[in-house]
Amino acid sequence: MKGFIKKDKFVSLLKDGMVVSVGGFLTNGTPEKLIDLVVESNVKDLTVICNDGGFEDKGVGKLIVNNQVKKLIASHVGTNPYVGKLMQEGKLEVELVPQGTLAERIRAFGAGLGGILTPTGIDTIVEIGKQIIELKGNKYLLELALGADMALIGGAVAADNGNLKYSQTMRNFNPVMATAAEIVVVEPFARVNEIDPEDVITPFPFVDYILVGDDDE
Repeated sequence: MKGFIKKDKFVSLLKDGMVVSVGGFLTNGTPEKLIDLVVESNVKDLTVICNDGGFEDKGVGKLIVNNQVKKLIASHVGTNPYVGKLMQEGKLEVELVPQGTLAERIRAFGAGLGGILTPTGIDTIVEIGKQIIELKGNKYLLELALGADMALIGGAVAADNGNLKYSQTMRNFNPVMATAAEIVVVEPFARVNEIDPEDVITPFPFVDYILVGDDDE
């Protein structure tokens, strides 16, 4: 881990056009403080990878409502009507990915793989424009690995050395996204001195920064 990070340093890492993955499931385990800082920064043309489009006032939905997102890669967007509005107006590109495929594409990137083979989407519109590979008489789609310039991680109990475990269902997409980004920033749900090695879900080498308040030493 590189260390703890405060607001100004975090904002300085943000750039227009970045690919940003955001943990959470319908904002459960989503790093809301980090998202608020991205909103305040007004960086634009982001590609956001998330399980969903959040809500208009929660999660990545705040970035979308603030017109900072150029492309959204997600499993569903029905909880955020503004996504549909921007799609219809041609102002937001949305790539809908089956949820299991989304998780596996991210996992593949973290494992250094080029992609995965999956039967999900065969003979549907999901296969349009994708390579189909036949193995032992079965057809599979080649789904490419999916990584990010920065991952924003929430729902984590963070040790001072950067090891993470997660609070119950807030685990969801967070651990896999922490393996698949150039820079990983964690908004801790709680902080502790150390975590029993048997309980560590995300080891500290995957973590770059842990967000702390301006008053923290």
